[in-house]
Amino acid sequence: MHRIMEFSFNPTLPLSGFVVGLLVGLTGVGGGSLMTPLLVLGFGIRPVTAVGTDLLYAAITKSGGSWMHHRHGNIDWAITGRLASGSVPAAGLTLLLLAQLGVQDHGAAGLISVVLGAALLLTATSLIFRQRLLDLARRRSASAVPPGDTASHNFSHRHIAGLTVLVGAVIGVLVTISSVGAGALGVTALSFLYPQLATRRIVSSDIAHAVPLTLVAGFGHWWLGTVDVVLLVSLLIGSLPGIALGAHFAAKVPERALRGLLAAVLLLIGGKLILA
Repeated sequence: MHRIMEFSFNPTLPLSGFVVGLLVGLTGVGGGSLMTPLLVLGFGIRPVTAVGTDLLYAAITKSGGSWMHHRHGNIDWAITGRLASGSVPAAGLTLLLLAQLGVQDHGAAGLISVVLGAALLLTATSLIFRQRLLDLARRRSASAVPPGDTASHNFSHRHIAGLTVLVGAVIGVLVTISSVGAGALGVTALSFLYPQLATRRIVSSDIAHAVPLTLVAGFGHWWLGTVDVVLLVSLLIGSLPGIALGAHFAAKVPERALRGLLAAVLLLIGGKLILA
């Protein structure tokens, strides 16, 4: 299984990596929801190869982002640990399932395409309704536990902690099969579970959680033989400067309008992948 795919260098791949990196830097939307369908539909790369390569691509790019967020003290490591305690074991079990199915078989490729399409639809939905969900969560949080009720507060805390682990497990399965879900879906779920937490800490904690998840899933796909090193390097050449540039100009771009456009694009791509 330890086979590295062969892929000839395409000069348009670094450019594509730059564009996706720029959008990620501007909006914070996970690169998987943009990069993987671009590789599949735009370059005709097999879904299994696109997913496996994108996972290691995400691990490398998000490691740098996680380090920067850690230096600024934005990461809530308790939340990150809860997510990882669900996602990493789920990723391992999913990799074993893919190995049993045979990732090179037509059936496994079809499964990956369908899950990828579904994950894109969920990501688009989360982009559209994130603010409404956040407002609902804040109202629920304000009325759920009466002031001074310590027992109810402790029960609520344990309940939320358990739900965080469950969210991590679901994300672990989605990311391992499709490379999509660690970004927009993770942030939306955390915003609903922890409405009082500052957005920058939610985003930072989600990015930190994505590092061990994508590393485990990425190296698992390497073991399965679905990672293409030339493709990986080609994407990194363009995406790293793109992310840096996007982050620099993020405050000057109308984020809501851009997120709406991305959601519409993801809905179309997700539907195409499911119906293909």
